[in-house]
Amino acid sequence: MIVSLPEIRHDLSGFQALTNLWAETKDCFFENIEIKLDGASWLDADMCAAFGAILHNLSGPNTVKLTGIRPNVESILSKNGFLSHYGRKRIQDRWGTTIPYQRFDIKDERYFAKYIEQEFLHRTELPDMSLGLMKKFRESICEIFGNSVLHSQTKLGIFSCGQFFPNRNRLDFSVADLGIGIRRNIKDSLGLELSPEQAINWATQKGNTTKRAPLPGGLGLKLLGEFIDLNGGCIQIVSDAGYWRRQNRKTDMTLLRNPFLGTVVSIEINTADTNSYVLTSELNAADIF
Repeated sequence: MIVSLPEIRHDLSGFQALTNLWAETKDCFFENIEIKLDGASWLDADMCAAFGAILHNLSGPNTVKLTGIRPNVESILSKNGFLSHYGRKRIQDRWGTTIPYQRFDIKDERYFAKYIEQEFLHRTELPDMSLGLMKKFRESICEIFGNSVLHSQTKLGIFSCGQFFPNRNRLDFSVADLGIGIRRNIKDSLGLELSPEQAINWATQKGNTTKRAPLPGGLGLKLLGEFIDLNGGCIQIVSDAGYWRRQNRKTDMTLLRNPFLGTVVSIEINTADTNSYVLTSELNAADIF
């Protein structure tokens, strides 16, 4: 089977392209799948989390080969380690712009936390944060991993990748799982029948949770969402056929033509932001948070 992939951007069109890829290949079994990338003039590197999740799932019963990779795409995907899973040699990232592509087993929470600390939170491009806020920021991202394990019921792992784009003043980071998705989790846990995009929106609201125990709910995005609103960045979530985006203090939702096989949470940080951020509890005032 031969499938062509267009350029993959960190936006709705990029997720549409990846879900289309999954729709075309999901029924393959013991097949040779060639994914042609000669039409992909660009691939935003953080999208490797979702792309890699799809390829990992396909590679179980099939043989997957990537062909026609353009030099600029091959360069960045060799630097972040993505192509080393598909027969290419990893090359040194001399400019230090990549957050390496990695797959974690569901029991690897502490390794994920170490990865976040070393590869993401120590980056000098991040806006200035107080120690208290940085701790909460770290906890929020790690909660995305924990909820991927707890709610998605994935057995195939968690995938992550990121990229700093100096010309765009953006630092992108994505986490993807191969679980049951948000809509089904809500239905199975609470009996609520929601559309895919409304299910994502429900899960991002304060106080909404499918957890049985008296534990914090949500996707770990409350503080991240507040920070992104102030910072001028963006959060995108794809689950099932739902697409949800928070940007410029506004929420947009739509239905994708095809579903994703799990859930993706993608964070984009505005690195041109020169503000300094602290928690309200550290200031004893509500000047910032």
